Amino acid sequence: MQLVRPGPEHLSGYVAALERGWSADNERGEEATREELARIEADAVAFLDSMEDRKAKGPPVTLPDGSVVQRLPSFKRWLWDGEFCGSIGFRWQPGTTELPSHCLGHIGYAVVPWKQGLGYAKCGLRLMLAEVRAVGLPYVEITTDPDNIASQRVIAANGGVLVERFTKPPQFGSKPGLRFRIALHEGA
Repeated sequence: MQLVRPGPEHLSGYVAALERGWSADNERGEEATREELARIEADAVAFLDSMEDRKAKGPPVTLPDGSVVQRLPSFKRWLWDGEFCGSIGFRWQPGTTELPSHCLGHIGYAVVPWKQGLGYAKCGLRLMLAEVRAVGLPYVEITTDPDNIASQRVIAANGGVLVERFTKPPQFGSKPGLRFRIALHEGA
């Protein structure tokens, strides 16, 4: 399994996963899937270009409650084992480890159901952390739900340490969450 920068040669696999009902957006699910498919149909090249947005020039982001916020610098990679396996993304604010309150963590990932249990999320996060180190942050934070044991194991396997139990902001339903921190450099 490897991480790939989304390109035309990978797009049909991504579309097929969306059409099977998968979504990288675990909060907005089906609505986010419809939006992604519409964006791809309207302009596949622009969609692929949006996967690498280090200057935050893309459109605003719609949160689960329908509110809209300014995009952060970000990039996405797709998990690939000869076919599409999932997605992992990184977002940040230049010059700080802080994130706006509506952004729950630096990294988010999702593996398609038919590839879960193969270690792909663990491997994908490890590979993404190697890319993220170049941004220069001392650490990243990743959040998950208290009942998502699989995700907690993925984070822990990559050096994640639980730093807090918290309540997600209203845009995310004020549900409980766990925040983990992964050091990217010695002493972080």
